[in-house]
Amino acid sequence: MTSVARPLKNLTVEEARGRILDGAVRLGVETVPLADSLGRVLAAPVVADRHQPPFDASAMDGWAIRRADYAPGGAFAVAGESAAGKAFEREIRAGEAVRIFTGAPVPAGADLVIIQEEAVRDGQTVRFEAGENPKSNIRAAGGDFRAGDVLLEAGLVIDPWRLCLVASAGLAQVPVARRPRVAILATGDELVPPGQAPRPDQIYESGSFSLAALIGAWGGEAFRLTAQADDAAAIAAAIAPEGVSGEADLIVTIGGASVGDHDLVKPALKTLGLELAVETVAVRPGKPTWFGRLADAKGQDGRRVLGLPGNPASALVCAELFLRPLLSALAGGDPEVRLVPARLAAPLPAGGPREHWMRAALSVDPEGRTVATAFPDQDSSLVGVFSRADALLRRRAGAAAVSANDVIEVLPLRRG
Repeated sequence: MTSVARPLKNLTVEEARGRILDGAVRLGVETVPLADSLGRVLAAPVVADRHQPPFDASAMDGWAIRRADYAPGGAFAVAGESAAGKAFEREIRAGEAVRIFTGAPVPAGADLVIIQEEAVRDGQTVRFEAGENPKSNIRAAGGDFRAGDVLLEAGLVIDPWRLCLVASAGLAQVPVARRPRVAILATGDELVPPGQAPRPDQIYESGSFSLAALIGAWGGEAFRLTAQADDAAAIAAAIAPEGVSGEADLIVTIGGASVGDHDLVKPALKTLGLELAVETVAVRPGKPTWFGRLADAKGQDGRRVLGLPGNPASALVCAELFLRPLLSALAGGDPEVRLVPARLAAPLPAGGPREHWMRAALSVDPEGRTVATAFPDQDSSLVGVFSRADALLRRRAGAAAVSANDVIEVLPLRRG
């Protein structure tokens, strides 16, 4: 039976993303100090080893007494004080009141805290006027969480709020997924680093800087390789496993991804055993995007390679669609690309044969609804447009014309 080779060209965005994510799992686990865990992906659940609060605690400043002893205007003997970190150490007796402060342990035997504003002290006696059935003003032990509770599941990203919860559980060291290491290689005779004087036929290389920043924000560790001219041997040497890129889990190339005479990245990497899973994607912008893995003569290289187009907008759009979910998967997180609904500010014509991701600005109308305004010029070379965009507006292949106020899908961009 003859096997049929699967197509590599003009894949849908979903099919291409599926192939890119195939086999992408958490790379490893490391333990980091609590203070260094922000932004990392949890590699194991966080489980409480004690109640929080660990004791019945006062919710207010006031007086702790036994409810059975309370009657409006009744007198109580002042027995002592309970403060945060300095508990009243014995059980409260009938007719006694203990001065207590917010967060302090409620003395054993007490089940009512009368707030300070409803108390009148006279020496070693205190009287209360809190009505017939005063509120208890006590936070029960375990009211936030209890010993054995799973506070956070593995796979969640630690943000400042979750960091507080991890600290509340008493963890000084946190198991997290290892960050994917990503090497970035920009190619092209026309590129010159910022700060150098370009020839009239050259432009400043910008893609590697923005991608390195995105990779860092998306949970990876990026390092930029020296940009290479359109020279197959030099490109192959930069990616060879013996060099610095050999430490990478993923290589991202920028430029040289089409089929012209100067598009040499794929041919250069074929000498390193490149096996393609995606050759082109039916997407606008970014059709030349490709993906594969390197394999040496023994099939032991295994580094993933994502090839992005040279035009900055194309590269950044496809980074959002493909690189971000791949990094999330390699870091043990959720690779799902989640779109949200928005209303169109202005009509759009029927779509073309390729799925189109348009740069757009978001706003909120008087009814509180999200509104998307597509920029009029979607040329893939325009970095200025991307710098003003809040979202990518999705137009499916062959989409019908849409009117103002129609609901469409957008992918919000995290701008800080």
